[in-house]
Amino acid sequence: MKYNPKIGIIGGSGVYSFPGLKDVNEINIDTPFGKPSSPILFGKLNEKGIAFLVRHGLNHSIPPSRVNYRANIFALKLLGVKWIISISACGSLREDYAPGDIVVPNQIFDFTKQRKRSFFDDDVVAHIDVANPFCEILRQKIIDGIKLTSAMVHETGTTITIEGPRFSTFAESELFRKWGMSIINMTASPEAFLAREAEICYAIMNHITDYDVWRINEQSVNVDQIINVLKKNIELTYESIGNAIEFLDPDDNCLSENALESALVTNPDSIDFQKNCLSSIISKYKNSFKWGAYWKND
Repeated sequence: MKYNPKIGIIGGSGVYSFPGLKDVNEINIDTPFGKPSSPILFGKLNEKGIAFLVRHGLNHSIPPSRVNYRANIFALKLLGVKWIISISACGSLREDYAPGDIVVPNQIFDFTKQRKRSFFDDDVVAHIDVANPFCEILRQKIIDGIKLTSAMVHETGTTITIEGPRFSTFAESELFRKWGMSIINMTASPEAFLAREAEICYAIMNHITDYDVWRINEQSVNVDQIINVLKKNIELTYESIGNAIEFLDPDDNCLSENALESALVTNPDSIDFQKNCLSSIISKYKNSFKWGAYWKND
């Protein structure tokens, strides 16, 4: 590659390309977890290296529960990505969060049931801290970028991820509201948690497309409604992301880049670092005192 793409963009529903990219090249990459959802485009935006991935595939042929989230995040990690801006559609569970608005959530509730949620499910065990699941530095850059546009932005909120691909029942939607959820989506989990395991700073820009199904006098959510709102917001998306990247220094540091430092618990002497598929993530801790000290006898 001509340059290291330290910033990754994951495009969700309605975002299948990124027209602002310059000097664009395409790479097909394989990972220990399979192939990512799409070829990865890499280029420059505001003179910074960018890697762009389409979450649901170029033809939107991959439903939320079948997205290979592990391959997507691992592929970006292999390319040297340090920051991921995720773009996603969502439904509102609050009266004051209206369709057309943008939310940059600060919390997440995982209500999925059948997804691969971790890289660490074989040979190596890690218990990652996700009390604050989104990178606060990156969240603020996204918020600042949106504020320069005409969009209404909500700077906090809790997003609940459901399995999909179906929409909620009225009873489910009402329960999520009683739980205090702000928005509902189908893809934030496990994407956010895998990014933390890969020590990548991650945040989401959620586009509200509907009021889910809880608003009795409102038309129930449907695909036409979602697509129409996304089409209206697409230019705001490109503008907001461009602004955020302008504000972001790819070489900055955040807490996520050392997230595994106190999470790994497997005896490092039992790991073949040359063959283990997670070596690109864990190798820097091969001789870590904290990790190894758990297994040292005085």
